[in-house]
Amino acid sequence: MAPRIRRPGRTEPPALTAESPCPCGLSTPYGECCGRFHAGGLTAPTAELLMRSRYSAFVAQDAGYLLRTWHSSTRPRHLDLDEGMRWTGLEITDTADGSAFHTHGTVTFRARYRHHGKRGELHERSEFGRENGAWVYVDGTFVD
Repeated sequence: MAPRIRRPGRTEPPALTAESPCPCGLSTPYGECCGRFHAGGLTAPTAELLMRSRYSAFVAQDAGYLLRTWHSSTRPRHLDLDEGMRWTGLEITDTADGSAFHTHGTVTFRARYRHHGKRGELHERSEFGRENGAWVYVDGTFVD
């Protein structure tokens, strides 16, 4: 087998294992944190945990999970994730509602990334709601 040639500015997606630090930034290992939601069977109990698990799904390039946790009224038919995008950090800056007692919630966050070697940041206020009892992403607006 020929050696794989790496292009400058491109890195492989991180290999996540159950013991890996969770990309969402919480101190719990991936398998006990966002990985348990990605594996199926469990749903995030709050809008913030759903936001964190969706961020981790972007890191893991898990389009299936992202689509499953997207509200049916705003969900795209398919999702093509950019292989040149590497998510490098998440900071939750604000939350409103989104607990087990709410039907709506918002999470404002900053997500850092590298895209083909160039650094960037996404600052968004995401809206979440419940669908069939589970928290799902509805839509988001960019924050200046």
